[in-house]
Amino acid sequence: MERERRRRKKVSRAGVDYSLLVVVVFLLGFGLVMLYSSSYYSASLKFNDAAWYLKKQIVATALGIVAMIFFTFFDYRWFKKFTWIIFIGSLLSVFLVLTPLGIEANGARRWVDLKVISIQPAEIVKIAVILCMAAILSYNVKKVNGLISILMVYTLALIPAGMIFLITDNFSSALIVAAIGAIMLIVACKNNKGFIALIIILMAIAVVGLLLLGGFRATRIMVWLNPEQYSSKGGFQVLQGLYAIGSGGLFGKGLGQSVQKLGFVPEAQNDMIFTIICEELGLFGGIAVLLLFAFLIWRFMVIANNATDLYGSLVAVGVMAHIAVQVILNVAVVTNTIPNTGVTLPFISYGGTSVVFLLSEMGIVLSVARRTVKAREV
Repeated sequence: MERERRRRKKVSRAGVDYSLLVVVVFLLGFGLVMLYSSSYYSASLKFNDAAWYLKKQIVATALGIVAMIFFTFFDYRWFKKFTWIIFIGSLLSVFLVLTPLGIEANGARRWVDLKVISIQPAEIVKIAVILCMAAILSYNVKKVNGLISILMVYTLALIPAGMIFLITDNFSSALIVAAIGAIMLIVACKNNKGFIALIIILMAIAVVGLLLLGGFRATRIMVWLNPEQYSSKGGFQVLQGLYAIGSGGLFGKGLGQSVQKLGFVPEAQNDMIFTIICEELGLFGGIAVLLLFAFLIWRFMVIANNATDLYGSLVAVGVMAHIAVQVILNVAVVTNTIPNTGVTLPFISYGGTSVVFLLSEMGIVLSVARRTVKAREV
């Protein structure tokens, strides 16, 4: 009887995933330090305030932390009930850039001015696609086996991705949305070979189309292939970023000692911030940051595997795909592994809308983790 009593299991909630939470908080703190280090020179010149970018990011980070705390204690399963409202609302938000509320910055009309705050609809679409595809797949995952059914579900990612590209001319965000949908389908569906073949064909068509259409995107491909030859036509940023990475050596020049951020690397606080990290903290610092992201992604996988329902598991997979794709694209761009697509480094690059929605996603994943049940002996 005593042995049977000891073998009995009691179900309890797993609680907050502190491993995930600590890494997120550390990345936020590190990001603010590197943001100030990489931006104080340009902020002083543009705004006569060395901490201008830092102040804006601190406000956005504070809002994001509030959102993360809220969603951590919010039952993520409620999103499933409002899937189509969230999805359609995100598509409508993209159209807002065409209205008088749309604002243009750095030659692109991708933001919406809500007076109190400006948002980038592409960030809303990313989280909406994650929630929508997770809901649809959790309802119909056994039916999504053939290529036709896979393609039909994939339109939930392709339609918003196409809207982002055509309306806001934001190829990088469109690519991320399409990639999130693809990864979620590959994880959820059994017939992966046909789907992977379809993705390869679509990517080949996209590359050939960009070359045939010409324009600045075709130029970016030429810059990628030979940045030295096109140093005056887009290769300057790439070359300066590579100089920054190379000059950092193993342990870097020291925090705040970057030379390339002094007007050589354009917008160092945005897409190219990883090059400043490598210059100031060296190869050691760059690898440490990548290891932190790798640990973050691993925690997403653990939460997805232990989730009590398929919906929660797929939500965690979708967020994992978002972070993984964005980190890979950013590092690949700054090292000239792929053509420049203008992708920010999560939690570290400057961007208010990005950090708010990223932290909201972290809150949703933490909510999945909190509602994971575990058995323990009593």
